[in-house]
Amino acid sequence: MARMVRQSLVKFDAPLCETIIDTPKPQGREVLVRIERCGLCHSDLHIQDGYADLGGGKRLDTTRGMTLPFTLGHEIAGVVDEVGPDAPKELIGKKQAVFPWIGCGQCRDCAAGDENLCVKQRFLGVSIDGGFATHVLVPDAKYLLDYDPLPVNQAATLMCSGVTAYGALKRLVDRPRQRNLLLIGLGGVGMMGLSFAQAMFKQNITVADLSPAARETALKNGAAVAYDPAEPEIIRRILKETEGGFDGVVDFAGNEKSMAFAVATVARGGKVVVSGLMGGNFSLPMVQWVYKRMTIEGFMVGTLAEAKELMALARAGKIKPTPMKEEPMADVQKWIDELRAGKVVGRIVLKN
Repeated sequence: MARMVRQSLVKFDAPLCETIIDTPKPQGREVLVRIERCGLCHSDLHIQDGYADLGGGKRLDTTRGMTLPFTLGHEIAGVVDEVGPDAPKELIGKKQAVFPWIGCGQCRDCAAGDENLCVKQRFLGVSIDGGFATHVLVPDAKYLLDYDPLPVNQAATLMCSGVTAYGALKRLVDRPRQRNLLLIGLGGVGMMGLSFAQAMFKQNITVADLSPAARETALKNGAAVAYDPAEPEIIRRILKETEGGFDGVVDFAGNEKSMAFAVATVARGGKVVVSGLMGGNFSLPMVQWVYKRMTIEGFMVGTLAEAKELMALARAGKIKPTPMKEEPMADVQKWIDELRAGKVVGRIVLKN
């Protein structure tokens, strides 16, 4: 039987290690995908740590129910090697991207198409083995998406950073006020958001990030204005230059400082969508919330339907590729460390 090589989590808060097992054989509607690319996401770091930061010294334990060794990675694209007896045989040999946000298939959220909200979820690379490996076993053929003629790197990253950015921006599309838009945080998801926003909105796009390199990259990739949130008197300057703030804000960082910046710069009657998971705690005086008539919505990842919408837009050439760097799968721990240190601009995509 063929070998399956994995970069495995064998201990929480410890480096990944290579492990080797027999390649699993798909059953029922399962599909075995030979992985060509898998993107590295910041949430992979949280899973490796074994907790999420709740702020105030509190932590959310993310280890419960997980069996080690475990394979991280959820931005997956590859080639179908084998299918179960109930899956379409014509998929074999096809290049496919893998939607990883898979639910139990039985609860009311799954029945409504919101598998990404399922409390009994089977997210690839989060609760069942994912993409830092030579192969991945996908529970059902319906989670595979054709991506031709897109580059494989772009196809893989659409399945997390892509659908997250797209879904977050969709929450602002039909609002009556559309004067301006601010994107906070220019990591892999934020850079995707910048690309998509240019296709989804008519107004110029403003960005904010602490990193000069990230701001420079954003300006080269279509941002009209780039702010440094740490600049003295920056809030006063923004409110003056925007005539009262931004009607729409997406926080792709999701920490205490980024949310404080978002709330300070959102216009009266505006909306903030929070999509980042950097962690911490956020509080807001009720009077300020009511006075500004602001809306705040949390958002993590999109649905299978939204992933298909996004893939169709990308395949039609309506979305520009975003900055990404290809590295060997065996070097994944090196790039986890680089991402943790804030030294990565754009997306790292791991290659087998």
